Amino acid sequence: MLNSILRTLFTLCIVWPVIWLWLGLRIRHRERLPTRGPAIIVANHNSHMDVFALLSLFPLRRQASVHPVAAADYFLRNKAMAWFALNILNIIPISRKGGEANPLAQCEQALRDGKILILFPEGTRGEPGKLSSLKSGLWHLSQCVPEVPIIPVWLRGTESVMAKGNRIPLPLFIDVNIGSALYFHGDKPLFMDGLRQQLLLLEQQTKGLHSHE
Repeated sequence: MLNSILRTLFTLCIVWPVIWLWLGLRIRHRERLPTRGPAIIVANHNSHMDVFALLSLFPLRRQASVHPVAAADYFLRNKAMAWFALNILNIIPISRKGGEANPLAQCEQALRDGKILILFPEGTRGEPGKLSSLKSGLWHLSQCVPEVPIIPVWLRGTESVMAKGNRIPLPLFIDVNIGSALYFHGDKPLFMDGLRQQLLLLEQQTKGLHSHE
């Protein structure tokens, strides 16, 4: 209960003022965002601001059911960070080192419980503004829950707002372009290539919006 109250206060007092007032979001195709789970949001990853931008898309009543999937070795590296990541950001930690029987077990269970996951298929923050190669973990997860929709999202501007090394976000707009839902396909290369093409298409659409401004 306390964690829920603290998460709400963090959203109201820090995330929303920073995202909506200090920075500002321009959202394209918001109607494609799932209103309830289970669902998987997949986005390009340039900055820590990506998580906050995506979380801010959901109303307060949905915040508790939205879980960013994040690297355990980074977010659980000390007690303070681990407490914040698990209780306030609501992350599901996964191991990038292997060794676990099924590192995606918590993600699968969350989807079966009707949650919404935020997942970055590049696996880590890539080169600003460029899509790195995609990891196949999403395909393996989707294989377990093939009926769950996968919604691709392209984020533009987070790499400038909160680039590596920046401690204070710069007051620049963030663009969020939400794509149509995709579903599991048994052919892994075809599935991964299809997702990559959808993300690149969203990127081109986002660039095109500003080339006409």
